[in-house]
This record gives sequence, C-alpha cells and structure tokens, in this order.
Amino acid sequence: MKIAFRTDASSQIGTGHFMRCFTLAEALKKQGADICFVSRNLPLHLSEMLFTKGIELISLSAHDDEESIDELAHASWLGVSQAQDAQETLKSLSGKVYDWMVVDHYALDMRWESIVRPKVKKIMVIDDLADRYHDCDVLLDQNYYADMQTRYNGKVPSYCQLLLGPSYALLREEFRALREQAKVRNGKVKKVLVFFGGVDADNYTLQAIEALAELNFGLQVDVVIGAQHPFKEMIENTCVKHGYVCHIQTPYMAKLMAEADLAIGAGGTATWERCCLGLPTLTLCLAENQRSQILDAAVIGVLYAPKVGNDLTDSLRLHIKTLLANPALINLISNASMKLIDGEGIFSIIKELHSDLVDVRESKNIEVRRASHNDGIKVWPWRNHENTRKYIFNKSRLNFDEHIQWWNQSLADSNRLLLLGSLNNIDFSVIRFDFTDTENVVASVYLNPIMAGKRLGRPVLIKSLAWLKDNYPELKTVVAEIIPENVASIRLFESVGFKEAYKVFRMELSI
Repeated sequence: MKIAFRTDASSQIGTGHFMRCFTLAEALKKQGADICFVSRNLPLHLSEMLFTKGIELISLSAHDDEESIDELAHASWLGVSQAQDAQETLKSLSGKVYDWMVVDHYALDMRWESIVRPKVKKIMVIDDLADRYHDCDVLLDQNYYADMQTRYNGKVPSYCQLLLGPSYALLREEFRALREQAKVRNGKVKKVLVFFGGVDADNYTLQAIEALAELNFGLQVDVVIGAQHPFKEMIENTCVKHGYVCHIQTPYMAKLMAEADLAIGAGGTATWERCCLGLPTLTLCLAENQRSQILDAAVIGVLYAPKVGNDLTDSLRLHIKTLLANPALINLISNASMKLIDGEGIFSIIKELHSDLVDVRESKNIEVRRASHNDGIKVWPWRNHENTRKYIFNKSRLNFDEHIQWWNQSLADSNRLLLLGSLNNIDFSVIRFDFTDTENVVASVYLNPIMAGKRLGRPVLIKSLAWLKDNYPELKTVVAEIIPENVASIRLFESVGFKEAYKVFRMELSI
C-alpha cells in the first residue's frame, strides 16, 4: 500500500501536525506500507527523523505569497494558494498512484483535496478545528469535545467515515508499551514534569519553572523542550540554578510521563499521551484552537484547567499549591484519564486505511455466477429497498409480479447479463451488464442493503469484471452510468480504474 502525507512544521505551525503524521506513518511502515512525506520548510531535525526511519521526504519549494492567502484562519501557514500547493504536490509525486493521501494542515480544505482527488484512491484528513469543508473519505479528530459527534455535520461528504475522540489518539509505540506498567496516581507528588511543546514561543516553560522554584517544596522536576525552543539557553541555565533536569528533544518522553506524579503543560496530542499513562496535568491553553478541547476535557475530569490571571507565574504557583494540597483530586484526575483512553487507537485507524486492501485479498472468498430464475425472489426486497431505489434510474417500487416478470425477461435477453455475487456462499449483490454491441457493455451494481458498509462493493466489482473478461474476451469497453448524487458508486467505480468520459444532461418537460 502506498501512502503520501501532506503536512508541514515550522516555528509558526509547531510540530504537532508533523508528529501525529509521523506516528501514523511509522506504524503503517511496520505493516509494510510504502510511505512518503510531502512538506514545505520542514526543519532539519524532522527531516533527519524521517531519514532514520527510512521514510521518503519530498520537499516543496519555499514561498511567501501574501496575495494567495484565502479566507481560512490559518491560510498564511501555507505560503502559496491551495491550488498551487495541490499542483506542486501532484507534480512531486511523479504520477505515481497512491492508495491514500493523508492531509494534516489547517490551511488546506476541500479546494485542495478536490484537485488531488483524481490522482489518489482515497483521502484521509486529520483535523481538530471543524472550521472548514473537506472532500475526504475518512476524517480523524482524536480530541475530546462535548459536541464531537455533530461538529463535522455538513462539513464532510455523507460517505465520509468519522473517527472521533481520544479512543483514536495517535500515540507512539512507547506509550502503548508503558501503558501496562502505568498506575493510577495516589495523589502524593514527588516528581513533576514540565512540557509545553517543542516550540513554546511565549516561554510558558520558564514561568512554570519559576513558579515551582518559588514554592520550594523540594520536588524533583524534569523539564522537556524541543531543539528549536527560542529560549533554550535561558531554560537550561535556570534548570541548573534550581537543580532541575532539562531534557532537549528527548526520545524518552513516555518514560518521563510514566515516572511523574504531576505534569504542567499544554493541550494537543500530549494531552492524550498523559491520559494514556494516567498522568494528572495542570493544563494551560497556548492557542485559541485548543481552548474548547481543554475546557471540555476538564469538564469530564481528565485534566485540571484553571483560569489564570495576567501574572502567569503567580497563577501557576497558586494552582500548583492547590493541587499538591488535594491528593484526592489528583487521584480522581489520574483515574478518569486512564479510563478515557487505552492507547490502542492507532490500530483502529490502520484497520480503516487497510480495509480496501483487505477486501481485495479476501476476494478469494467472493464468487460470482450467472443468476437463475429462482434468484428473482431473493433479489426483490433488495431492489425495492429505499436505499437502493434512491440511486437507480427507475425509482418506482415494483410489486412482486412486476419484478419477477422483469427478472425473467432479463435472463432471456441475449443483450443483458445478470450475475450474483456471494461471500462464503451467501448471496449479497446483483451485477448487471447491458451489451450495447459486441465490444461495449454498461455495468451497474447494487447490494443487499443489510450488507451496506461492509466494503464488499469493490471486491465484488473486481471479481465481476474479471468474470466478464474471461467469458467475453471480445469486449473492449465497460461503461458505468451513475446519477451524480450517488457519490459512493462514483468512488467505487473510480477505485477500480473507471474514469469520467462524458456528462449526460436531462431536462424534464412539463406538459
């Protein structure tokens, strides 16, 4: 399976988008996937991270075109127009066919995705803003929101599979490994972990250090910053002054979280890493796009998110003191966070991305055969189901006699072929081929409605086309006529190689 990732990282964007893509890419690569990243202005240390894992990086040229900025809140992060970025992305992929394009970028929406769509089989979007429209097959939002089941209503296609909530959190392998050893904290605090992300442009890290030092409770303190932290030297010197340990771009974040009794940090992916290991956290909002996530998570008790005043150091000192004086509260937060997430979400995501390939591999269990007169009785309720009639040209409901008459006439028609698809000897699909001449045929497929959503359409179509080719070697062209609203069928036929050749327009004339 070939998968391309389109994401960026910079001092403006931060590394969160890149890291969650990297986490998914690393897990997919272990499953045998062929991975590449398409990025613009990626910092050297992240480029090296990809290189060490054997992941290809395709770098797009740097741009800063203010005239191309659209109305999206984070449009300036892209540096070019969405159309230009999409064209450059496609050009960089050199015409290779990718099974999935994974997009994680606040400056990209359906305009970018619609340009890339014809060149990839499927698109997955990673988002947490729900502030724009997407043309995607899967959308992942790993954060918790009180309204997470409705916040993407009307913003994605009806066929889009939504993967919502921390149960799908993209956590690295070391967090899953330490999950079994992690314990609910008893409330006694001896060791504190401070981490506000790799960038932390406003230097919340230093203010947290100063607040802890002023309390002078004799706590062990681990401070983690990224290699690109703008105040790195200042933080290192302050840690030495107070006897704290400063870790720069550490590969042992999971271990530090597992060993800590309390954390002070920001929202984002780190929230779910801490929850996975049961680490109670005093969480500050560093960006407006994290506010709802943090407040909603606080309401269900998986973190402590106080309102801070203008003097951040003083506010931190007050709330740290409050937590240390309330071990029962720390214990409750730790217990609630561990119950929220088990760290296995990445496997559910991989299963979703692998599903089409699984269908093809399991096509050996799918058979197609010529339909018989007896099959007409079985198929009648499938054909009349509202979900079937919604997308066929003749939407009228047929009574039993009408249907059987049509079925038998079709079987007798030398210019029509009816096949039935079955899985493990259980029939589930009707495949119809209408011959327009000796070299061309029109195809249509519908399934038993109770089998909808089980991803059987693609493998049965592949099997049917193979059967047709074997039995009618003189055929040259297969055409599929699909009404525009039937997006799922359009995607189905496109996924096996059909391309749009022409459009047919019709107007109903009133009498």
